[in-house]
Amino acid sequence: MRVLFLTRYPVAGASSRYRVFQYIPALRSMGITCDVQSFMDDDLYALSFSSGKGLRKAWTTAGAVLRRIRAVLAAGQYDIVYMQRALLPFGPPVLERWLKAKGARLVFDYDDALFINKPSRYNALSTWLRSGERTYDIFALSDCVVAGNDYLRDVAARHARQAVTVEVAEDTDRIAMRAPHRNAGPLTIGWLGSTSTVKYLGLIADVLRVIQRRYPHVELEVVGGAGFDLDGVNIRHTPWSLDGELEALRRFDIGIMPLPLEEWSKGKSGGKARTYMAAGVPAVCTRIGYNTELIRHGETGMLCEMAAEWQDALIALIEQPELRQCLADAARADVIRRFDLHGQAAKLATVFHCLKNDASIYDHTDFHQQRAALPNP
Repeated sequence: MRVLFLTRYPVAGASSRYRVFQYIPALRSMGITCDVQSFMDDDLYALSFSSGKGLRKAWTTAGAVLRRIRAVLAAGQYDIVYMQRALLPFGPPVLERWLKAKGARLVFDYDDALFINKPSRYNALSTWLRSGERTYDIFALSDCVVAGNDYLRDVAARHARQAVTVEVAEDTDRIAMRAPHRNAGPLTIGWLGSTSTVKYLGLIADVLRVIQRRYPHVELEVVGGAGFDLDGVNIRHTPWSLDGELEALRRFDIGIMPLPLEEWSKGKSGGKARTYMAAGVPAVCTRIGYNTELIRHGETGMLCEMAAEWQDALIALIEQPELRQCLADAARADVIRRFDLHGQAAKLATVFHCLKNDASIYDHTDFHQQRAALPNP
């Protein structure tokens, strides 16, 4: 079994790291040969978060396109081509159509509502070149769509031959349980992410200001969201890195994940929250979409919608270290039980073997019950 993984981002990009890179060692241990080619290298990924620099972006993107075309031309030697997001970040799915015409078995993986065209914060041209409609076209070209949650799976199932949910795994061998919670000094409310999503902290800006006034010893640590500022709130900025993320999680006493109350948020697959949970950091998240499946309110985390709910949840967790510890223990145990890395990798292996043998994925035990839940096309 040979699988070519075509990712959008390098390891630094969360969606590619969680949806592909973390599974590669486990899949190889199952006898699957895995090769990965990323559209963006580290330089282009960093450049994509900067404003301006149009000529440099155009030049480096052109190089990325050429590298992607070379990878696609060599895809005939593989049993499966696994596309993590569209093969090019703009334009119609020409490479996907070419692969399909050549008889490739295509898997399309996505963990965001890509069919909703969100404007780019950095590049108006990029927004114009992207189209949510092309995602539906890729669904139709794929032999199977692998989705990060059931909402995304259900949308894909209306267009694709087969669509299944494989929730994101969390490597609890990599992420250790943080030290026991106590109130013996400064307290950190933490956020993990990137400059493209840090704006959502503004949704609870007033709540954070109230918390800061009431608890001067509380600090907000923003990891990966450089440039974000909030008057009246003590903010510590930490650049994101793989090792730096682990160090930050050990400092976090509470982890937050605010999202806008809109359709796009239903496509989010709980990445931040699940990472907090794995580290034993109580998660406080917006009550929408997959978050309501991931977290049992009051048992493995807190779900909020109105500002008053956010404020009450943060106050309770700040004042009660025993509550933080209770949620932390339950959340870590839940992640180990539900999102085991090897277990989720085995589900991907099942998809690959079914496609190679021209068998229905829905007939396999791992996915049989999912078929019954699918909407009519």
